[in-house]
Amino acid sequence: MINGLGIMGWGVGGIEAEAVMLGQSISMVLPEVVGYKLTGQPHPLTTSTDIVLTITKHLRSIGVVGKFVEFFGSGVAALSIADRATISNMCPEYGATVGYFPVDEKSLQYLRQTGRDEKKISMIAAYMRANEMFRDFNNSDQDPVFSQVFELDLSTVSPCCSGPKRPHDRVSVSDMKTDFEQCLTNKPGFKGFGISDDKLSATMPFVYEGVEYTLQHGSVVIAAITSCTNTSNPSVMLGAGLLAKKAVEAGLSVKPYIKTSLSPGSGVVTYYLRESGVTPFLEKLGFDIVGYGCMTCIGNSGPLPETVGEAIEKGDLVACGVLSGNRNFEGRIHPLTRANYLASPPLVIAYALAGKVNVDFETEPLGTNAEGAPVFLRDIWPTREEIHAVESEFVIPSMFNEVYSRIQLGNERWNKLEAPCGTLYPWDTSSTYIQSPPFFQTMTKDMPKIQGIKDAYVLLNFGDSITTDHISPAGSIARNSPAARYLAARGLTPREFNSYGSRRGNDAVMARGTFANIRLINKLLTKPGARTVYLPTNEEMDIFDAAERYFAEGQQVVILAGKEYGSGSSRDWAAKGPWMLGVKAVIAESYERIHRSNLVGMGIIPFQYVEGENSAILGLTGRETITVELPQNLQPGQLVTVQCSDGKSFQVKTRFDTEVELVYFRNGGILNYMVRKILNTPAH
Repeated sequence: MINGLGIMGWGVGGIEAEAVMLGQSISMVLPEVVGYKLTGQPHPLTTSTDIVLTITKHLRSIGVVGKFVEFFGSGVAALSIADRATISNMCPEYGATVGYFPVDEKSLQYLRQTGRDEKKISMIAAYMRANEMFRDFNNSDQDPVFSQVFELDLSTVSPCCSGPKRPHDRVSVSDMKTDFEQCLTNKPGFKGFGISDDKLSATMPFVYEGVEYTLQHGSVVIAAITSCTNTSNPSVMLGAGLLAKKAVEAGLSVKPYIKTSLSPGSGVVTYYLRESGVTPFLEKLGFDIVGYGCMTCIGNSGPLPETVGEAIEKGDLVACGVLSGNRNFEGRIHPLTRANYLASPPLVIAYALAGKVNVDFETEPLGTNAEGAPVFLRDIWPTREEIHAVESEFVIPSMFNEVYSRIQLGNERWNKLEAPCGTLYPWDTSSTYIQSPPFFQTMTKDMPKIQGIKDAYVLLNFGDSITTDHISPAGSIARNSPAARYLAARGLTPREFNSYGSRRGNDAVMARGTFANIRLINKLLTKPGARTVYLPTNEEMDIFDAAERYFAEGQQVVILAGKEYGSGSSRDWAAKGPWMLGVKAVIAESYERIHRSNLVGMGIIPFQYVEGENSAILGLTGRETITVELPQNLQPGQLVTVQCSDGKSFQVKTRFDTEVELVYFRNGGILNYMVRKILNTPAH
């Protein structure tokens, strides 16, 4: 988010970060800088979320993976710092390394609004101007020279959502009803669920707290105002609060079985919602503050009411989640919400009030008032002027000063924890939470020779947009999973399983949870799920069990994939998990930046098809064995030949992008390189 304030920074892989803590610097290829020109003024009904979802779709279609994006043009002046930070924070969703806004007068205004010292602000302004880094976005003479330039007229942006499965699949609110209904019948994929015609009108009655309700395709069962992106933007948060106030005053309510929640990214949000008087109305609609930071957006939504879950499963319904988060990949939000839409905080409340996503707000009311008259969304939607007036009154420097002054290092319970002394961690072999990681168990002091791939089986055969949510363990541990069986064998009951996030220090659990996403589509099978085929015997089994059998037989395994492999969150376990399953290489059409880096960091080879080729064009089924010979003098980006057991051969590019990455690979990974480097210093 700092890029919205003119401070350049970007995310790195967790494995790279671990190496930096051991003293290693980071290398990267000098990026192209794409200029994204904003013009015009936003429509009064659009929010920053609408703008960012529009930009996300546009930039993803352009293709900016590995590039810097800098925003310029007169339209930038119309955006607040919070608006800019929202756009910058969605950078991973459009794939760029950086989404950057230069410093201007609004940057200084933000520093004043948040209680920064005026002397420091003056020094910052003088420094930026002296170095010609201070921008007047209305002065085109200051525009830099970019590698490429693209443009968006903000006046063309309309209220929208993104979904049902990817953050860059933008849908105008006016088209939501028809788009969702088309998604129901489309073949399974990014925009389809493959519901047959005879099941389109399926309904399931259920009882909740003694009252009977009905679910159908499109019913909202989760509505969450969550994530760092939107909950740090006062305009959309106060907009949601004002919408809630008007909805309650109009006599509207949210059905009680819908799981509603509000999890701001900062305590400052609680302050201005309370001081502006909108908190009671949010709570009246069920949007109570449940905590701070990542909640529903990262999959921490918790269970649905039991009868709701039973109705969804019995009716095979496409139930929906609506959230103000960054990501909505399959299986991420909740196992039972097959469709999930990203939306602005006010729209999250609107869809919660409607109780369904397949609604036309123009023609269908949200409900009726006390007199029985219909209430439409347009009747309660707050104007930009209303929101600005409340924001000007309550989002003030003293608020930030008061909240920040109460921040302390640690807390009483944390500070009272007993910690062992000594230079080595005393591993508890009976712990099911923290175990000594296995990454260095087979490591030698001397660097080994480069090893190629020989007669490797395909563990998994994927299509496009396999995300880190599909790959790495996240959310609750399913009772029928390999991880559950591991924990049960150690005497734990299902209620003690906890989540993968809480057990990320136990490699045995995390390995069993790798590729455990219930929506995973593996081309070796006909149904989605965390299963694969053990090819030597053609047996279907859990992915971990197949990988374990390959390892026992001394067989190498690889993964085939399509475009954008590893998109989504930067998760180190998305690379560590496959390494633990014995994956030696991935052959993909393209990679997301950080995940490719993490694969290299674990010593897994990222191969890329040459331009214009993929597994379908080459006729790969995933049932071939694969051999790739690598020269000892391997170079960054070198083309090598893949030999298949059925006689096919084709070339792929080795996606080691720098000499440094090749050094990591030669060492078996970046962590092995750092440990070997330490061991070989004279002091050791």
